[in-house]
Amino acid sequence: MGLFQQPAKEGNGMKGAILVVDDEKGQREILRTILETEGYDVATATGGLDALQKVQKSRFDLVITDLKMPGMDGAALLGNIRKEKPTTSVVMITAHGSIDSAVETIRKGAFDYLTKPVDREKLIMVASKAVEKAALLSENIQLREQLEERFRPEGIVGNDSKMREIFRMIKKVSGSSATVLIYGESGTGKELVAKALHYSSPRSVNRFMAINCAAIPENLLETELFGYEKGAFTGAYAAYAGLFETAHNGTILLDEIGDMSFALQAKLLRVLQEKEIRRVGGNKSTPVNVRIIAATNKDLQNEIARGRFREDLFYRLNVVTFKLPPLRDRKTDIPELAGYFIQKADKSFEKKTRGLTEETINLLMNYPWPGNVRQLESVIERAVLLSETDMIGVENLPMEITARPVTLGSMDFELPEDGISFEEFEKDLIVKAMAKSSGVLGKAAILLGMSYRTLQYRLNKFGISKESFTAPKGVSPKPKSLQKE
Repeated sequence: MGLFQQPAKEGNGMKGAILVVDDEKGQREILRTILETEGYDVATATGGLDALQKVQKSRFDLVITDLKMPGMDGAALLGNIRKEKPTTSVVMITAHGSIDSAVETIRKGAFDYLTKPVDREKLIMVASKAVEKAALLSENIQLREQLEERFRPEGIVGNDSKMREIFRMIKKVSGSSATVLIYGESGTGKELVAKALHYSSPRSVNRFMAINCAAIPENLLETELFGYEKGAFTGAYAAYAGLFETAHNGTILLDEIGDMSFALQAKLLRVLQEKEIRRVGGNKSTPVNVRIIAATNKDLQNEIARGRFREDLFYRLNVVTFKLPPLRDRKTDIPELAGYFIQKADKSFEKKTRGLTEETINLLMNYPWPGNVRQLESVIERAVLLSETDMIGVENLPMEITARPVTLGSMDFELPEDGISFEEFEKDLIVKAMAKSSGVLGKAAILLGMSYRTLQYRLNKFGISKESFTAPKGVSPKPKSLQKE
């Protein structure tokens, strides 16, 4: 089942749901029979008011209505449907003498009109196109809702100035067709920004397609992008439309463009210049209108200097540039990001998590996050799953976060001639780390380069109380072991 399966089609194999509205029973039944024969799920209504009630209670892809009806006529019904069910297509049926009125309804939002007597073939063609448009509009709304739910928390969250600037730029350039180049480390949300640009643009009713240029071999990448003709190579038993044709009037994200071969870069440059593609094995050019967004984690200017990326292609792509900051450069957003991911994980695992302990937050804030936002989401999802309480503690975090190594080579320490007591030395280090961290175990564990559990064990072993390092607000903690006698 597709991600945006339409409710009216689920489980019944129907092409879509259609409501036929006419005050003449014979006309209703004729249209119903034709459309049901074509595989549609068809309901009928005796007039405008009856139709409006049914539209309010059920979901229809298309309403086919007579223009002239007693009571609420087709034009009034159209106005109500446009307000209440904006994704539903409306087709008018009118007599020859009222064509001008039907044309006026198109200006007000009707998809098309049919004249009486209704031609079977034209009815089938118009219904097919109208249902397809309704599905696209419905999908677009769902994508927008999904984007609003996901984009802000993951990318534009908190008060980080870098991300506020990214959001401002998205609003500014989304309405244009300018090519965009997005720089960012893996996991920073490059595809998310590309989707935001597409779904807040006039192209949003058409397709957004993404492809990872580093994950597909060169010969396959070319056919995926440009398609191929029947017989172009062994196994090409039928013609195939590539991404550029499929995404016509939409947007393509070329992820990891820095890994595209030099030869394929030349073909992409031609598409940008000529706005047309030629399928593999074909000799005919096909015009395409596609907005290209490229993304990379490489320094393309450095790649140009090394002879691995075309300078002319770079300038074609680099019309508008986004540079996404890594998570380590916007750590103030981590608590809100973590809270958002907790909510997502709670829904998935049917749990009710209240939040993170202070020590857990401190650990998350002090970790460098090489995998960026994607890694944070994975860590939080794991923590919610493993937590046995309604608060996520340090014990629920993976070892790479709780046990970061420290370098001791810079410590100027000489062993005395008579040696030392290693246990006393270890205990003294733990006491100093606990004092420095004001009794916060997570911070002390980082200072000592050991895991949270190991530090707990050592505290119990040496009889060191965590509480003795915690002082009321405004009072500096001073453990007894460090106080002068």
